[in-house]
Amino acid sequence: MTITHRKKPMATAGTTGASGSGTDDKEPPKYHCDACSTDVTNTVRIRCADKDCPDFDLCVTCFCSGAEPVKHKAWHDYRVVKPHSFPIFSEEWDADEELLLIEGAEKMGMGNWQAIADYVGTKNKEECERHYLDVYVKSTYWPIPDMSVEFNISEDEYRQRKRQRLHAMSGRPPAAPARSQKPITSGPTFHEIQGYMPRRYEFETEQENEAETFVKDMVFSEDDTQEEIDLKVMVLDIYNSRLDKRIEKKKFLLERGLLDYKKNQTADKKRSREERELYNRTRIFARLQTSGDYEMFVDGLLKEQRYRDRIVQLQEWRENGITTIKAGEQYERDKVQRTTNLKGLIARETMLANERNQARNTLRAQLAMQYNRETSPTSRASTPKLSGTPTTTTGRKPANPLNIKEADGVHLLSEDEQQLCSALRILPRPYLVIKDTILKEYAKHGFLRRRQARELIKIDVNKTSRIYDFFVENGWIKAFKSADNSSNQPTASITVS
Repeated sequence: MTITHRKKPMATAGTTGASGSGTDDKEPPKYHCDACSTDVTNTVRIRCADKDCPDFDLCVTCFCSGAEPVKHKAWHDYRVVKPHSFPIFSEEWDADEELLLIEGAEKMGMGNWQAIADYVGTKNKEECERHYLDVYVKSTYWPIPDMSVEFNISEDEYRQRKRQRLHAMSGRPPAAPARSQKPITSGPTFHEIQGYMPRRYEFETEQENEAETFVKDMVFSEDDTQEEIDLKVMVLDIYNSRLDKRIEKKKFLLERGLLDYKKNQTADKKRSREERELYNRTRIFARLQTSGDYEMFVDGLLKEQRYRDRIVQLQEWRENGITTIKAGEQYERDKVQRTTNLKGLIARETMLANERNQARNTLRAQLAMQYNRETSPTSRASTPKLSGTPTTTTGRKPANPLNIKEADGVHLLSEDEQQLCSALRILPRPYLVIKDTILKEYAKHGFLRRRQARELIKIDVNKTSRIYDFFVENGWIKAFKSADNSSNQPTASITVS
């Protein structure tokens, strides 16, 4: 496959022979020798100045040996490019590092110091943050840094010091230790749940899983026009960006230990309900922060919530006249005890109400069974005949309940009374007249028998008996004369729901 060089759309330096716009949004610009592919980013390089060789770089060794790769010729004009290994604002930062710091802050976002440090490559996130705040933010000429700083150090001496610093940095331990020294092996929690294959460093279904579809049949040939080459290179740029997304997602999963399902589940169970809710709500910010920064962020939110709860508790104590911590603790214990007692009281009241309802339903069922036995044709047939008394052998089918939902005066009746009127097929207004008549008669005598009720109400005796039994069941009337109502002027108490 032939690699061609394209003119960079921007003035910033790019990677020689790289595809795309010349500079990656997440990686600093790199330079390689077009003859031997040696990295010449931090060393002296020779750049061809001929118009036929745009963005063409050679290392010093290949240049001295007269290498002529691709279209480059030894007689082309050239210029020597040296790295900017001299300090501008601080002795520990050279010009190239300053430029990478500004570019990293612009591309990665202000405050994303870990990504900015990765972009710079030679500094950690604490050094990047401290340098930016000291030089740019705290400058007396803000937003411009102090341009009058001078350093009494030669470029060779500074380059030597930088080389020693890079050598020392390459041997220092990593910033974040590994989560586990035990190597990851294939198991049910990896393969069956996440579909991860640790020996291959792959998932069964990768992020951007169809990325290779568009480049699998691509071929660069000598007959391609410049437009075709540009189009193919553009497709390769898109493919590279999708691969970057895949690598980023995979790196995030492995660095955070999200593949260890059992361990994460155990840690989640140890958290309280409020902590789990907070972790679920803030999980989206984990991609924007390092693991340590995210844990610090969540811990800060938890502390804030605990402080808020404590403030509300102290305000409640103050409203109730409590001025000491000891009295407040006693108040909380009493509050818990009161809540427990209230729950027990509510449970007992509910149980008693259920028992009363059950007893009432049982009594109604017994009265209904008695009434059915008295009015059923079988009971009439089994009753011995009296001489001269005619008997009937056929019964009558009970009528369907009457719909009184839209009847006049239905809102004056309770639910039980509505059911009674519906079963007896009596409208609400006539029922109220019957009720008023029976209660007035009961108030005169202090008691009322079934026979008296039948004499007062000139309707079907069965309906009158049902109404009479309903009043006795609800305690509105009494069937017999009580001992304290035996005087000439009886007094009666009427309870009407």
